[in-house]
Amino acid sequence: MQRKKNRILVVVCLLCLLLSSCATVGRDFSHQAVAQIKIGITSRDEVRRLFGSPWRIGIENGADTWTYGSYRYRIFKAPASSDLVVRFNPQGLVESFSFSTTESPEAKRD
Repeated sequence: MQRKKNRILVVVCLLCLLLSSCATVGRDFSHQAVAQIKIGITSRDEVRRLFGSPWRIGIENGADTWTYGSYRYRIFKAPASSDLVVRFNPQGLVESFSFSTTESPEAKRD
């Protein structure tokens, strides 16, 4: 009988742990540093210094593209996401970029 109670307790604890957790995909990056990106001026090396290695690398309309993203999925809170997509010209300078987030600047990260 005691063994059955212990198993139930373990299952309940595991369920509580699972329900209180969250999942994160991608990597955090500095939202404040986005303001330092200047089209036609900021280089690939400077972007790497500001944000680290990109989470994804690709090509969009022939331009090298780096993506920084952080996506949090939570059980009891709204999901949170941030994206920075940087496109480089053939000279290795920022051609264009876009930044979007669901978080307010005052939001604290979990």
